[in-house]
Amino acid sequence: MPAEQRYPAELAALQANDKDPKPPGWRLSPRMVEMFILGSQGKELSYQDGKESRSIVISKKFYGDDILVQRAIVTMASDRGLLLVGEPGTAKSWLSEHLSAAVCGNSLLTIQGSAGITEDQIKYSWNYALLLAKGPCPEALVPGPLYIGMRDGMLVRFEEITRTPHEVQDTLLSSMSDKVMIVPELGDAGVVLAQRGFNIIGTANTRDRGVNEMSSALKRRFNFETVMPVEDLNEEINIVRNQVTSMLAGTPADKTRIGDQVLELLVTTFHEIRQGHTLDGVKIDRGSGVMSTAEAVSVGLHSALFASFFGKGTVDPEHVVINMAGAVVKENKDDIKILQNYWEIAVKPRANKEIGLWKAYYKARNFLK
Repeated sequence: MPAEQRYPAELAALQANDKDPKPPGWRLSPRMVEMFILGSQGKELSYQDGKESRSIVISKKFYGDDILVQRAIVTMASDRGLLLVGEPGTAKSWLSEHLSAAVCGNSLLTIQGSAGITEDQIKYSWNYALLLAKGPCPEALVPGPLYIGMRDGMLVRFEEITRTPHEVQDTLLSSMSDKVMIVPELGDAGVVLAQRGFNIIGTANTRDRGVNEMSSALKRRFNFETVMPVEDLNEEINIVRNQVTSMLAGTPADKTRIGDQVLELLVTTFHEIRQGHTLDGVKIDRGSGVMSTAEAVSVGLHSALFASFFGKGTVDPEHVVINMAGAVVKENKDDIKILQNYWEIAVKPRANKEIGLWKAYYKARNFLK
């Protein structure tokens, strides 16, 4: 479900309390966009829901560098695009989605980059039945995300931009520089001038940026912002807890919850392997896989589903271990040895000290296969 549908009450409350000037085409002022992303710090905002007066606390949706969020908002109000780069699983797409929902109320104008994407999928294509019947005409044109974003003055999200062919990337140049798109078949009626509020938010993984490196010309049209992994363990635990709870809602496992101690086992494992050392400073090997917060959320979700379907509805340490290898060991089968070594170097000493549930976590190591 897109962000604007998950948080309609929050967006309504922000609009009702918005006293600051808005950039052309924006639904919220920059300060209120920031509050939607970073939360209201426990403060309740009042708003009208029909004839009823309600109040709501704006939840924090992005955990990371607050200044990065502010710079991103400033960029979107300028004539430059915003490119969020970083390791996989660092919430680049999540941030892009929520920024779009706050700025224009629509996060669905999305281009999913891949090697097979074409220029037509980005700009426009044709309804060939109408094209044959009436010839080139506005009714026969099928607008793509870029066309709609320019026509209506909205943000367009371009995911995995460096995975697309160079000719597709180059289609952005005129749209971002001259703010114009031309449909030659329609003559004068085929000139689309970008309305105020149009801009592009792109994302690119640092591991993939060399696949189809962006041209210098295209790079100059973007401000680059690097989204770093979450450094604070407690913040990462909160992210995983909130995300798993949200994903379980409406499923057969919606009453299954992961206890704080089990969450600590899961997130600490990902956190320490990603950092290359334990919280106590003991060096450990890093795997080639992505030990991101997003992957920790995936393991948490699978563990909860496993406990619901095949357990007693309570997530135990062994459920986490059972679902760990499938999320971590992807590109290199030797990464399973990284996990097994982690259990001996980091988990075993804690199990011997009988700290929390680490003993049960260590006993479940045989599931790492």
